[in-house]
Amino acid sequence: MEIKILGTGCPNCQKLEANVKQTLAELKIEAVVEKVTDIGEIMSYGVMGTPALVVNEEVRVYGRVPDNKEIEEILMDKNQFKANQSSGCCSCCG
Repeated sequence: MEIKILGTGCPNCQKLEANVKQTLAELKIEAVVEKVTDIGEIMSYGVMGTPALVVNEEVRVYGRVPDNKEIEEILMDKNQFKANQSSGCCSCCG
């Protein structure tokens, strides 16, 4: 899983990064977390407000700091999707 935190480094961006890392640790999910501070790159995602949370190149939240529960739901959704893709047609086939 690849996660990007889009923002210039403001307190809200820092809070989002901390929430994401805490949630990843609690769920024992391995992910690459990258901070993107370049305005041009942030704009390339179509994000007009920061902070923003991007999971596997999909903007999931922007303009606010989601709580850990919402981050958990986002990460579990993406983690399940990735697991189903790699295991074939269903979980029983492995």
